[in-house]
Amino acid sequence: MSSNPADSGQPLLVLDTASLYYRSYFALPSSMTAPDGHPHNAIRGLFTTITRLVERFNARGVVAAWDEDWRPSWRVDLIPSYKAHRVVDSESLAHELERGAGDVTAAELEPETLGPQIGAIAAILDAWGLPRLGAVGFEADDIAATVAKIADDPVIVVTGDRDLIQLVRPGVQVLLTAKGGMENWPLLDSAGVITKYGLPPERYVEFAVLRGDASDGLPGVKGVGEKTALALIQAYPSLAELITAAESPPLVKPLTPRIAAAISNSQDYLSAAHTVTTLRDDVALASNEWSPPHSPSDPDALAQILAEWGVERFVHEAMSAVNVSRSGPSPR
Repeated sequence: MSSNPADSGQPLLVLDTASLYYRSYFALPSSMTAPDGHPHNAIRGLFTTITRLVERFNARGVVAAWDEDWRPSWRVDLIPSYKAHRVVDSESLAHELERGAGDVTAAELEPETLGPQIGAIAAILDAWGLPRLGAVGFEADDIAATVAKIADDPVIVVTGDRDLIQLVRPGVQVLLTAKGGMENWPLLDSAGVITKYGLPPERYVEFAVLRGDASDGLPGVKGVGEKTALALIQAYPSLAELITAAESPPLVKPLTPRIAAAISNSQDYLSAAHTVTTLRDDVALASNEWSPPHSPSDPDALAQILAEWGVERFVHEAMSAVNVSRSGPSPR
C-alpha cells in the first residue's frame, strides 16, 4: 500500500458519490439540520469528506461520479437477480408495512430524509461547477472506470464498493472507505491489493463472480465461498483455464470433484456475471474537463441553496480546499 500517491504528482480524485453520501447519512446524526428542520447530515458529511480528501492528497481536481442508472437493464438482462433485493414494489411495500413486517431494509428503501439531500447535493455540485458526471444506462462505477482510464495519472478512486478494486493499476489507486475515520481507510495500489486480498487487481472480477456478492445479487458458484474462490484464483491463471481444468480430469486440489462439477454447471452464470461485474470504461461522458472552477458556475443559485440547507460553512471549506490545492503542491 502506498501512503503518499501525490509523490509523483497531484492526483485527480474520482468520487463514488453515492457511496460517500450514504456513508455520511448513516454515520452522522439526523439532529444535524437545515434552518427548516430537515436533516442535512448527508450533505454536510459529503462536503466535509471532500475537504479532507483534497487536503490530504493535495488533489488537482475532483470528479463526482453519479448514478444515473443504479441498475442498468443490460446488466439485469444478463443476471436478473442483479440488485433485485434493493427493489421494492410499492404495493408489496405497503402490504409489508401494514402487517408490521420488519424485513424492509435501508438498502431496499431509500430513507425519506435522504432523497431531498441527494437532490441538493446535485444542485450544489452543479452550481459550484465541480464536474458531476453520469450517463443514462450506466452506474457511477462505470463513470469512475471511464475517468480513471482517460484522465492523466495519478488518479485516486474513492469508494466503499470493493468491485472498484479492479481499476487499480500503475497510476490508479483506490481509497476504500472502512469503519472508523479516514485514517483507517486503506489506500490500495497493486501491491496493496495483493497483500490485502491475495490476488492482483485484474483478477478481482473472477474472484467476485466465483464467490458471489449478496450486496449485488450475484449468487456465485454453489459451494464456493471466499476461501475456495481465492484458492482457485491462485491455482489457475485465468477463469477460462479453471473451467477447462474442471472438465479435464485428473483433478487437483483445490479443484475437487464437487467443485469441478459446480463450476462446469455454472458456465452460463460465470460468463454473464463476469460481464456484469466488469466495469465499463468506454462511457461517453458529457465532459472530459477535470479542472475545478476558479469561481462558482452559478453563484446566485449556490448561495440560495446553501442558505436553504444551512451548509454554507461546509461547502465553502470544500471550495477553499480545492482552490488552494489547485495552485500546486504544498510543502510537506
